[in-house]
Amino acid sequence: MEITTPYYIVYEERIRRNLDLITDVARRAGVEIIMAFKANALWRTFGVLREYGIASTASSVNEMLLGNDYLGRKVHTYCPVYTPETIAQFIDGSSHIVFNSLAQYERYHSLIAASGHDISCGLRINPKLSLTTPAQYDPCAPGSRFGVAAADLPDELPEGIEGFHFHDLCESMPTQLEQLLDKVEADFGKYLDRLKWINMGGGHLMTHRDYNCEKLITLLQEFKRRHPGLHVVLEPGSAFMWQTGDLIVSVLDVVESDGIATAIIDASFACHMPDCLEMPYKPAIEEALPEVQPGMPTYRLGGNSCLSGDFVGDWSFEQPLHAGQRLTLQDMNHYTTVKTTMFNGIQHPDIWYRHLDGTMELLRHFTYEDYRDRMS
Repeated sequence: MEITTPYYIVYEERIRRNLDLITDVARRAGVEIIMAFKANALWRTFGVLREYGIASTASSVNEMLLGNDYLGRKVHTYCPVYTPETIAQFIDGSSHIVFNSLAQYERYHSLIAASGHDISCGLRINPKLSLTTPAQYDPCAPGSRFGVAAADLPDELPEGIEGFHFHDLCESMPTQLEQLLDKVEADFGKYLDRLKWINMGGGHLMTHRDYNCEKLITLLQEFKRRHPGLHVVLEPGSAFMWQTGDLIVSVLDVVESDGIATAIIDASFACHMPDCLEMPYKPAIEEALPEVQPGMPTYRLGGNSCLSGDFVGDWSFEQPLHAGQRLTLQDMNHYTTVKTTMFNGIQHPDIWYRHLDGTMELLRHFTYEDYRDRMS
């Protein structure tokens, strides 16, 4: 079947591959691993997640409702700030509620206690250990608005605080987690055995081919031996959908200026692959050579928007690119489909789902009305 570009394609087989690994790590380490919606919210693929019994974590009412509706269960909730307008909804749809500050907990804990819901409350802590780059992704950077530092906690935690949550990693390896656990135990150790659970946040990129899952399992098992009363939760985002989808585009034109050849595609980095510009990073292209090769046809890729900086490069190819040629930009599901925009009114890529048996299902086709209805 010939599908019109641009389109995202998500593969059920690859999702199941990741879920097999993640659930095996959870079982062997004796921990709970839940999915962060901030990296993936394609709810029409959640049937597979339900099969594996995956729970979720949410940071907004909309994410929480998605978990309630399409995973069929209450969620672990963390929000930097709860409001009088949102807290009742969070109480109705959450199994755990993590507060960003002691003041927020003091403001709302009585409402939770009076609700009659079985909700476990926690506090986000800030280990003050910067392990993440670039800086805009570092939740422990100086002046961070996230979490409470050890120096700002009282000797006795407020009554009703049952867990700690920390998040200090970003697509990291277990060596970074090892450093982080050492810091958490050094600074917050006196509280740990008074708690029921600890959430070690996201950034555990265990489905990456270079990730040492055995080291991760050992770290978690050793932590649990030191703190046998703690239920341990991890909430990676990228790991669940790592390498599960691509973006298929077509070359529309090739232009040259100042010795630089740019292949303009029918998608946009700014609109449809924003992390390529924000991180920044250069995605792999299936049809390109692994590295830029002098003497080979080499191109920037430019998006079809009017933003001057809507380009990434360079890639080399065996043969010159031409209008109509298709390219496969790999690993364009996690932190991609959730972050797209309709800037410039550019046609948004369709979203397709390839089932195990090879059948293709159109999950979403975007129209002028989708663009219009986002405007006022």
